[in-house]
Amino acid sequence: MKLFDLHGDVALVTGAGSGIGQAIAIGLAEAGADIACFGHASKGGLDETAHRISALGRKALVLTGTVTSETDLAVAIERTETELGALTIAVNNAGVAAAEPAETLSLEKWQKLYDVNVNGVFLSCQAEARTMLTRRKGSIINIASMSGSIVNRGLTQAHYNSSKAAVIHMSKSLAMEWADRGLRVNIISPGYTLTPMNKRPEVADQVRIFERDTPMGRMAAPEEMVGPTVFLASRASSFVTGIDLIVDGGFVCW
Repeated sequence: MKLFDLHGDVALVTGAGSGIGQAIAIGLAEAGADIACFGHASKGGLDETAHRISALGRKALVLTGTVTSETDLAVAIERTETELGALTIAVNNAGVAAAEPAETLSLEKWQKLYDVNVNGVFLSCQAEARTMLTRRKGSIINIASMSGSIVNRGLTQAHYNSSKAAVIHMSKSLAMEWADRGLRVNIISPGYTLTPMNKRPEVADQVRIFERDTPMGRMAAPEEMVGPTVFLASRASSFVTGIDLIVDGGFVCW
């Protein structure tokens, strides 16, 4: 359908080297967009993502840096616009996860996680908006988590949960601030997802619990975040801003 057609769009995806970010970058290319793949050089995977995008006949640009650096983000957006065209879609997926009992959690670990998950998302939105607002056109999609709305049973992750709650409310605040200037901001909150981190043998027992506790009886595949992203990026959601789209197999209903 033309409502979901992204031909002529240019998207920047952070954390595009693996998991949900990689799936979304490739999925947006399948819908017709050219993609700037941004990520940390040491984590790898960006070249593979770009290769798969190019195989679809779309343009791909690899950009290395960190979302905690205003300079890295500014350079990435400048290169995106120079080499691919005007930025119209941004998916801020880069983030880190961790678990530790609150009573032993150090301030250093708390701040390190917040630096990426909250500061990094804000800095990304800020940099993207500076160019999108000049054209009064754009869609920013921030990847949060159902953990921003609920507390996961059996997991001690007050820092992670609260960081994702911050992303959700920050995104709604930005959506309202920019709503009358042509820029939409929305959130996707995945439930338990079978990313490479959850495929490790040492977490097999935990994965079975995740599957048991999800009403649909399984974890999501990273590719199942593509449809919601394309919807929020495209004209199909032209009157949608400030929503938290929870994609969790029904988990938060229980």
